[in-house]
Amino acid sequence: MNKSNNQNYQFVCTLTFGDIYGQIIVWLITITISLASALALMGARRPVYALATVGLVVLLSLPFLLFAFVTTLLNHIELTAVDPGTKTETEPIPGNVSQQKPVQASS
Repeated sequence: MNKSNNQNYQFVCTLTFGDIYGQIIVWLITITISLASALALMGARRPVYALATVGLVVLLSLPFLLFAFVTTLLNHIELTAVDPGTKTETEPIPGNVSQQKPVQASS
């Protein structure tokens, strides 16, 4: 076996909170609407329908939410070739660096 192509690769994830923020907001609105409809049905004669409504909405919306998260994550994964002679230390990507300082405990 001849290894003439000795190539190294760098794995970088550029996902930020802003990329999934809209998806989270839409799902929270969906859950809020289902809870509102459950409260409306709670006054009916059969409150089991209220619980079934919330369960059904969560059960049906969760796969779509997970699909959106996973596809967004996969779209933000970069695999770049790196020369074997160069350092493999990762340098922060300018658009992905947080400007916040870590929290320190005060006494």
